[in-house]
Amino acid sequence: MTPEVRTSDLDDEILDESVESRNKERIFTIIALTIVAVLTIADLVEDRMEGASLPHLLTEGFVVLAAVTGALYLMRKVLRKSRATNRELYADMLSARGDAQKWRREASSLLQGLGVAIDEQFENWNLTEAEKEVGLLLLKGLSHKEIAEVRSTSEKTVRQQAASLYSNGNVEGRASLSAFFLEDLLLSVGPAPSES
Repeated sequence: MTPEVRTSDLDDEILDESVESRNKERIFTIIALTIVAVLTIADLVEDRMEGASLPHLLTEGFVVLAAVTGALYLMRKVLRKSRATNRELYADMLSARGDAQKWRREASSLLQGLGVAIDEQFENWNLTEAEKEVGLLLLKGLSHKEIAEVRSTSEKTVRQQAASLYSNGNVEGRASLSAFFLEDLLLSVGPAPSES
């Protein structure tokens, strides 16, 4: 199973940057229109107290109305875009979560199968329980010192158990042990066999 590769990822990234830039411009414009409305309202109140003419007051009132309407319109657009983006992100998150759960289920059965195979091979090699535990910890990548700490034993004991494991398994060391179990899991590097 190969991941789906989208050819328009770069286009989507450029589009996202463009949308983000446009939203920043809209927010700046909303702030500017709000400042215009507030200052015009203050001027309108002052003009009213000074007895300004009705046409002047109506003109300033229209400026306030236009600024508030413009700010509300842009705010609505920004909120709609944010909601749409949030819905897309939520859908992507649910999809990714579903993919992760599916992968965990599939990998879990494979890992359980590998665990059973490793345990069976250790049984075939007639390893003691301690040697089996050391073998599993070696396969997980722990050092002799770390294994000694985990098992509350000396590093010398761990080295002896590892040497016994290598001898019984007829492997040369940690790398050979790992290769013994992983070799068949990895794809071959050479050319695929041809079918006749």
